[in-house]
Amino acid sequence: MLVRIGTAIAVICLSSSVAMSQGAKLTDPQIAHIAYTAGEIDIKAAKQAIGKASNKEVKQFAQDMVRDHEAVNKQALDLVKKLKVTPEDNDTSKALTKQASDKLAELGKLKGAAFDKAYVANEVAYHKTVNSALETQLIPSASNAELKGLLETGLKIFQGHEQHAEHVEADLK
Repeated sequence: MLVRIGTAIAVICLSSSVAMSQGAKLTDPQIAHIAYTAGEIDIKAAKQAIGKASNKEVKQFAQDMVRDHEAVNKQALDLVKKLKVTPEDNDTSKALTKQASDKLAELGKLKGAAFDKAYVANEVAYHKTVNSALETQLIPSASNAELKGLLETGLKIFQGHEQHAEHVEADLK
């Protein structure tokens, strides 16, 4: 249950792989929307954690997530404006948003240490899945060099988030 959103993203990405192997390729506007949506999801989860977490390290981690994901999303918005591209909503973005909403509701019912552990476990799973999607699908599918570069930069940051989340998770045990 803790990794349901991560599993959902993995299923979505796997579905996207199947679609791409059947000739349907993600476009740069779709990729931009998926990446931005993934960042917004993590920002919302982090803001929830800032308000609910009881552990100082978890709160600090959540603050880092807000700061970093807002910065990357700002760069993404600046890039799409520069390129005069409109991010395109798509089935993957919609599914991510629905799953994230369900996960926020689930986490919202928890308190104290139970919330802290569930939030951090979800962050580990979420970053693993998003990082994998970036590496195997979004970056290789991006046509625009600047978009690809931004995704690659984001991947490096998010790999650091994954390691940080794993560290916080280990400290909570």
